[in-house]
Amino acid sequence: MKQKIAQYLFIGIGTLVSVLLVSTYRIGAKVTSWEPRDLPAILEEGVLRAVTEYNTVSYHIDGDTTMGFDYEVLHAFAKELKVELSITPEMSFEKQMDGLLSGAYDILATNLTVNTAYEDSLSFTLPLLTTQYVLVQRKEADTLSVRTPFDLANKQVHIVKDSPIVLRIKHLMEEIADTIYVKEVPMYGTEQLIAMVAGKDIDYLICDQDLAENALSQHEGIDASVAIGFSQLRAWGVNKKSAELLARFNDWFVGFRKTRTYKRLLQKYFDRV
Repeated sequence: MKQKIAQYLFIGIGTLVSVLLVSTYRIGAKVTSWEPRDLPAILEEGVLRAVTEYNTVSYHIDGDTTMGFDYEVLHAFAKELKVELSITPEMSFEKQMDGLLSGAYDILATNLTVNTAYEDSLSFTLPLLTTQYVLVQRKEADTLSVRTPFDLANKQVHIVKDSPIVLRIKHLMEEIADTIYVKEVPMYGTEQLIAMVAGKDIDYLICDQDLAENALSQHEGIDASVAIGFSQLRAWGVNKKSAELLARFNDWFVGFRKTRTYKRLLQKYFDRV
């Protein structure tokens, strides 16, 4: 077990090193406090500040290449604004939200499902695509111990700490009229938890479908076919005080999503057309 923990920590250290490499240039900045701002201030500074999650779908570094669906859309939008793009990778959803509300970030660009629970805190952009939560579990002799969400009654599932997925699980418990025990994990990201399911350290993980399906080719004997709820709209978030930024992004995105570039991104990261 200690050896496995070391392996997962190694994955996390690799992620941390990449994050530090990306974020180092921000260290030493003389900004002591932030405040929410709108498009004119962004254009004046010449920098769009974004926060996202470090994973193979949203944003990651592969060798000397920066990749990720959210990264590439952000890059295209920053190019449209003729500003530089500053990205902060942050695994904690709570810290992402705190940074957006405080004004440290202009835009939260990650797998954020449109939900009324956040409408008082931020403004959603137009949906970028649809997503779904799924259960990741092991296949034992080609059989599944959980075939429907009802089978999760009285079982423990793992999620990343502060994940908005917890809201979906609460609704699911109401739907099945039974208890699901939720273990929020602060130490690892989704991809590390998928590896822990494959390594038999945990039994069940609920996460985003795109991340789960991306991991199927990397880990033998795991399944992500059980959907936890219906498909949901996936959008980005901006501060409530950033109305001009929101309008500018939405106007731009209406045209961008019709381009070959956007269709290429859907095919590249989600195998969609």
